[in-house]
Amino acid sequence: MDILISNSSEKPIYEQITSQIKQMIISGELKAGSLLPSMRMLAKELRISVITTKRAYEDLERDGFIYTVVGKGSFVAEKNMEFVREEQLRIVEEHLSKAVSGAKAGGIDLYELQEIIKMLYEEEA
Repeated sequence: MDILISNSSEKPIYEQITSQIKQMIISGELKAGSLLPSMRMLAKELRISVITTKRAYEDLERDGFIYTVVGKGSFVAEKNMEFVREEQLRIVEEHLSKAVSGAKAGGIDLYELQEIIKMLYEEEA
């Protein structure tokens, strides 16, 4: 499992881990039932504290992305498609909020911003 940690990021390390694992699950890179590395193994691999990986796994479990079986490990949970959609919407809203702030700061009006988004959206299709 490839997780990249940035020390220059404003996000705490556990959030970086959580968001990357969520994205791997949402994209289908990690399938339901897949065994995740143990907290100790992931901590060793990333050269971080086990407490940090524990926090990331607890958040993932709380949000329904993984489940833990004592003595066996942590596994990717079956996707609740409504929850996955909500998570994707939350991520998009976060990015769009930053884009809107940047547009306002740069004097770009709503129409221009909509045109940019429309062009980007159609370009990716």
